[in-house]
Amino acid sequence: MDDIAKQILAERALAAARHCVDRLYAGAAFAYVSGSIMRGEGTVFSDIDLVVVFPSLDRAWRESFTEAGFPVEAFAHDPQTLAHYIHQDAESGYPIMGNMVATGSILGPDFESARAIQEKAAGMLAAGPKPLAGPAYDALRYQVSDLADDLRGERPPEEVAAIAAHLYQKLADLILLGHGQWAGRGKWAPRLLRKFDPQLASEFATAFRLAAQGDGARLLDLADRAFALHGGRYFDGYRQDAPLEARRLE
Repeated sequence: MDDIAKQILAERALAAARHCVDRLYAGAAFAYVSGSIMRGEGTVFSDIDLVVVFPSLDRAWRESFTEAGFPVEAFAHDPQTLAHYIHQDAESGYPIMGNMVATGSILGPDFESARAIQEKAAGMLAAGPKPLAGPAYDALRYQVSDLADDLRGERPPEEVAAIAAHLYQKLADLILLGHGQWAGRGKWAPRLLRKFDPQLASEFATAFRLAAQGDGARLLDLADRAFALHGGRYFDGYRQDAPLEARRLE
């Protein structure tokens, strides 16, 4: 798709989003229209991310529907619920809502309020994630160590491929968050790796491609290089306490 086609697609998506807000979200103060189409990276199969903000709601919600041929993922919030999810995502290392707000086109009457929230989200993204530490960090290191150890012995190719599929997201998280970069799920993991380090991203892709064919050696080497930045493998001494409420009284 050339640049002109992408621009036309983005204009169509923006018009569809505006119609959604007018038709379905009467009383909204503003909305952010985001997603790959709006960034000029989408295809005719891409969806629209729509964050709609009301002055006040009893609770936030999300819903999916089709508008003018576009799949729409809509997230309804008021300023407080929006702030909650932006913060929650940032704490997890996956700034999904923050990205939608920071990169979205603004619709609606209260532009100044929308812009203020957008600038705050952009500042959060620029600051980067909090350093890896605590139980979540220990769990990630342990999970990557445990999965990598499964690759050290002789295994049938289909088992290597299955281990690699489970390891992909966790190893990407350890690499990105371990270098002070935001992480991303699914298709965002390779995108963020390329943005951070194109050479490493290429090695990452090659290692997993070979692992999918049953050869886990390159992937194991990549995991061992990641461990070197985190004090090595983490197995001995790992402990995870169950919640106190984790019991069933018969």
